[in-house]
Amino acid sequence: MKKDSLETRLGMFVGVALIAAFIILETIGGLEVFKPGYRIHAYFSSVQELTEGAPVKMAGVPVGRVERIAFADNRVKVTMKLEPGAPVKTDSKATIKFTGLMGQNFVAIDFGSPDAPRVENNATISSTELPDFAGLMTKLDNVATGIENLTKSFTGDKIDNLLGPLVDFVKQNREPLSDAIQNIRDISAQISAGKGTVGKLIFDDALYNSALATVTNIQDAAAEARLAVADARKIISKVNAGEGTLGKILTDEAIYRDAAASAANLREILEKINRGQGTAGKLVNDEALFNNAKATLQKIDKAAEGLEDQGPLSVLGIAVSSLF
Repeated sequence: MKKDSLETRLGMFVGVALIAAFIILETIGGLEVFKPGYRIHAYFSSVQELTEGAPVKMAGVPVGRVERIAFADNRVKVTMKLEPGAPVKTDSKATIKFTGLMGQNFVAIDFGSPDAPRVENNATISSTELPDFAGLMTKLDNVATGIENLTKSFTGDKIDNLLGPLVDFVKQNREPLSDAIQNIRDISAQISAGKGTVGKLIFDDALYNSALATVTNIQDAAAEARLAVADARKIISKVNAGEGTLGKILTDEAIYRDAAASAANLREILEKINRGQGTAGKLVNDEALFNNAKATLQKIDKAAEGLEDQGPLSVLGIAVSSLF
């Protein structure tokens, strides 16, 4: 009976010890050694109180734990053991985050790009560094100190020293300032009533309609100008394509050759005229012909004067006698 009781107690003790060992291993992450998976590495400038056994998450879902933290080349190497199904890509990035002001730090891994391949065992992924929480608190403390100093500068004697000259100026110029304020009120009232140039500019519908019509005319003119430019572009395109009279003149080589030949012929004719060749050349350059033409014109002029002295009948008689 005693033997059975001793064996029962021993069995209960072993069971409790196994349960306690399981709980301890699960707490410190020791069971990860026996679970299947693969390892990846990431390097950080600071792990920010990250500890071994801390969880590794993707989109908030735990996919593994931190297995080892060690120094390597002036940086901190973090080795993580992940579950076989963790979809870590070669361009995924690891970031150390914290769950709260007093929470445990963990490693967050993003998904990476969809087309990137999966990482292999013992691969190294890139990392991103978040600002140190202690550094942020130090900066916030400095900001708070600066705000406190600023508020102190606007209290007590300092604010009196700042506003004192302004108060004295207002007291010394109370009447001119009152008149200026009253003038501003009068001007505002006139503008509100539509009086004066500014009031008419604001409230006169005729001026608004005129301005609207002017803008409309400008828009119409701009539209017509755009149409004219489009037509000009079409004409230029047709000319460049050799269409129409102008296009043929500018692009037809036969017309160009004919024009060049005509110009050469005209140049040759002018050269002959300058040398006195041909009828036109003699008319232009022969002085004897010029003198004969001049003498003939003088005789005609004298004959005309003689006819003016004769009467109509005498002229008729001379003409008849000359005929018979």
